[in-house]
Amino acid sequence: MKQFYIKLMIAIVVVLFVLFMLKRKEMTFRQSLLKAVYPIVMFLGKVFPSKHAVLNNDKQTIPLSSFYDFVQTNIQGDTVHFSQFKGKKIMIVNTASDCGFTAQYEQLERLSKQFRDKLVVIGFPANDFKNQEKGDNQSISKFCKLNYGVTFLLMKKTHVVKGPEQNEIFNWLSDSTKNGWCNKQPVWNFSKYLINENGVLTNFFSNMVSPLDKKVINAIQKK
Repeated sequence: MKQFYIKLMIAIVVVLFVLFMLKRKEMTFRQSLLKAVYPIVMFLGKVFPSKHAVLNNDKQTIPLSSFYDFVQTNIQGDTVHFSQFKGKKIMIVNTASDCGFTAQYEQLERLSKQFRDKLVVIGFPANDFKNQEKGDNQSISKFCKLNYGVTFLLMKKTHVVKGPEQNEIFNWLSDSTKNGWCNKQPVWNFSKYLINENGVLTNFFSNMVSPLDKKVINAIQKK
């Protein structure tokens, strides 16, 4: 038994050393470590799936207030009118830089490019879960571009969970009296909401569902 623990400790040290050597200059060691273990986290999510990881608006319930009325500020400080996105699907995601799911930035970028003609991906950085987004807008923007090549739309840092400071977009997304059916607030960083071409909220995908999961792809391709 003693030899087993010695071998285990040696294996851990080797793994940590490899991760240190692979650490990107633009990332902290924690960020590099989280990126390295992300595939393991997602694998465990498939082995032990949650019943509430995916919610669907099967009845295509129409929202009681329009998604297109919102006006927000992007991470550069420019005004964004959501009415400009009419006719395209929209994926809203709450994001963070120091999370075990931060590697989804890369997958969201791939998704954005794959469906550039029919999908708009919008990230909302937030520090609502375990202080995993401590940076300001400038540092967040720099981190995303340097480490994950993010070109999709990022909004200014905000709050996404229910409360007095909750962003009005996420208030709409998590209030059935406004969107017509869904009361699900983000369960963690990288929760995803899909709105169709007519401003109807159609799907919720938790952080445990990859942006490139077949369920997500099918929802985007659905007419």
